[in-house]
Amino acid sequence: MKLTIHRGTHEIGGNCVELCTESTRIIVDVGMPLVDKNGESFDASSLEGRSKDELLADGTLPPVPGLFDSGPSPDAILLSHAHCDHTGLLKYTSQDIPVWLSPGTSDMMYVGLKFARQVGVGRVRQNKFTPGKPFQVGDFTITAHAVDHSAFDSMAFIIEADDKRILYSGDLRLHGRKPGMGRDLIKAASSAPIDVMLMEGTHAGPSEKARVTEVDLEERILGHIQDSRSIVLACFSPLHVDRLVTFYKAASRAGRTFLVDPYAALVMNKAAHYCKIPDPAIEKAIRVYYNTYFEASYEKKGLRYVHEMFIPNRIGMAEILANPKDFLMIFRPGMIEPDFEGHLPQNARCIYSYWAGYLNKPEWVKLQESIKSVGGDFVKAHTSGHIIAEDLPGFVQGIKPGTLIPIHTFEPGWFSNLYSNVKLLGDGEVHKLTD
Repeated sequence: MKLTIHRGTHEIGGNCVELCTESTRIIVDVGMPLVDKNGESFDASSLEGRSKDELLADGTLPPVPGLFDSGPSPDAILLSHAHCDHTGLLKYTSQDIPVWLSPGTSDMMYVGLKFARQVGVGRVRQNKFTPGKPFQVGDFTITAHAVDHSAFDSMAFIIEADDKRILYSGDLRLHGRKPGMGRDLIKAASSAPIDVMLMEGTHAGPSEKARVTEVDLEERILGHIQDSRSIVLACFSPLHVDRLVTFYKAASRAGRTFLVDPYAALVMNKAAHYCKIPDPAIEKAIRVYYNTYFEASYEKKGLRYVHEMFIPNRIGMAEILANPKDFLMIFRPGMIEPDFEGHLPQNARCIYSYWAGYLNKPEWVKLQESIKSVGGDFVKAHTSGHIIAEDLPGFVQGIKPGTLIPIHTFEPGWFSNLYSNVKLLGDGEVHKLTD
């Protein structure tokens, strides 16, 4: 068996891994880069109107034979979760390649496509696996294992062929609401030797950040809500189901009604089919605000059923503004003008729960100015969806792989400090498992 990381050996995001035997090729993730060649945030809009030949020529599409161009196609694409840095280049792949993904990832990709202009996957291409149940693609036996990450229904993969066993960690963390998933993965992986582990290292390297669990974050957010004299605006990705639960619980404990938009409402509704989470279609402690953009676009997007689903719990802006201190509301900068008519409620507080690197973008700068203009404040309350540096040693030692290959990291060399057998690859470099 041979392994090639086409992208991800020295950067966070853009994962694209190829595994092959004599007769079978599979691709694990087809992610969009998060940074460009200059180290700046990658501008997804730069892809618009450009041909695949152009994107291959400038390196945006990695040179994987038959994946984006003509030639013998891989036998399958596996998707670990519904984040664009793992799925974003899927639309450029040859449409005859089957795509394997979890049912939850399929649902989240659908919602992301409809509400956030993210990539989708046609139903004809979809093959859904069951976590914990092996499935076959040619020579490969693949078993997906659920992991805790900021994308719902994220997976790690144990991939077996030619008497070799690979663990692809995907993106995961041990400080979320489901730490048992990490223990279960270690147990499953250590049932037989792991020859190679592809380990994500988003937070590899020296760190002075304190360990903040999702439960810790709930307490912080609760304090911010209780201290506010006005509406609290929550800025985070609705696809982050754990964060939805965190804000919902904090709002309930503070005696406030949790306001979601149809995007978040549909995420919660779909997630409720797989796990215990409140469904805005029936949960009276959650109200749904139909923002202006949704009202203008739901018909052409084929979302009339969503519009009808949440009408029983619908709330209007007049009711919100009559008693703003009663609510915690999911919010995004683009709502200032059309929904609040350019003026937020006096003393509004905004809780920002994204990566801090986005804050220099114009829309976030404008939001902070708007909050300040009404005597409000802008606070940060976040914890990562990725495994933190202090949790990596124990996790790796629990797996005890024959070889550890870093991926999804700017600091691959750091792994040599915590494990004896680390192999550093470059993008496009072939690693033979017989070595």
